[in-house]
Amino acid sequence: MPPQHPPPRWYLIQCRPRQDARAEENLTRQAFKCYRPTQQVERLLRGRRITSVESLFPGYLFIQLDRINDNWHPIRSTRGVNQLVTFGKQPIAVADELILQLQQRLQNQINGALQESTTLEPGDRVRINNGTYKELEAIFLSHDGAERIVILLQLLHREHTLSVPINTIEKT
Repeated sequence: MPPQHPPPRWYLIQCRPRQDARAEENLTRQAFKCYRPTQQVERLLRGRRITSVESLFPGYLFIQLDRINDNWHPIRSTRGVNQLVTFGKQPIAVADELILQLQQRLQNQINGALQESTTLEPGDRVRINNGTYKELEAIFLSHDGAERIVILLQLLHREHTLSVPINTIEKT
């Protein structure tokens, strides 16, 4: 019976500044399996609200490597890659469970936002759980794109209509 070698493990790569996506793309082209956790972020730019996808860990990505069969040398010279994270000149494997937990948590956030957006009906009472209006109750009016909703908030004896990210509210 041939000796069994250990399965591929996940390792951490430090990327050059603001080149996470480039490093991931170039490593993938070389047939390496990479994982770069991302999240959607909303920002105000010149008075306009824009949504962009950013790395959850800027400057880093995970790569799955086999210690015996994979050629590790091209990694260092790949565009966007700075270095493989090591400890005492030895690359340190990341626990598979950590990668699974990250993937599940990000998927649950996406599914939670989708589920929440499909179960809200106009007139439903919601509670704001983040930001300036935290812990205030409001009334759901409508959807404002895929990631935002419009709510009616009673504040200082006046009604105010606000557009807020869907992940900042919960149905009461």
